[in-house]
Amino acid sequence: MTAIPKIDPQTLQQRLQAGEVVLIDIREPSEYAREHIHGARLVPLNAIDTHDFDAERNKVAVFTCRSGNRTAMNASRLLAKGFREAYVLAGGLDGWKKAGLPVHFNAKAPLDLQRQVQIAAGGMALLGAVLALLVSPWFIALSGFVGAGLMVAGATGFCGMARLLAVMPWNRKILAA
Repeated sequence: MTAIPKIDPQTLQQRLQAGEVVLIDIREPSEYAREHIHGARLVPLNAIDTHDFDAERNKVAVFTCRSGNRTAMNASRLLAKGFREAYVLAGGLDGWKKAGLPVHFNAKAPLDLQRQVQIAAGGMALLGAVLALLVSPWFIALSGFVGAGLMVAGATGFCGMARLLAVMPWNRKILAA
């Protein structure tokens, strides 16, 4: 596995202010809409293309995600985009915030889809357990159905609940952006 060297948040901030780097946020649009580093350019990992960076070839690339893990796991793919020099933000957006640096935060933007799925699945599993306890033991099937759905999503990468939540009215603005 290829590794990208890390850059600390303070050094990145200095280099951003000097215009020496291009900061590339590889998260999903819903994550970026809710919170991102000022000046970060959104280029989701699933849609990243070499030609996205034609105008920035002379700059140093710094890739970021929420924690740095997604970036590290896809290092070889990101390095293949043709930058002369590339780094990953140490700790990602979380590390940037931990260093006390400013972010753009939009409280009106919906939570990212992964968190929405976690809330919905957890709520449905809990509801199934409570209804099984108070109403009928057959309601435990709801908890089992949610658990099976999560296992399928983990094994295949397809999450029906995420697909359903993505087209909900509160998420439609993000898809159109």
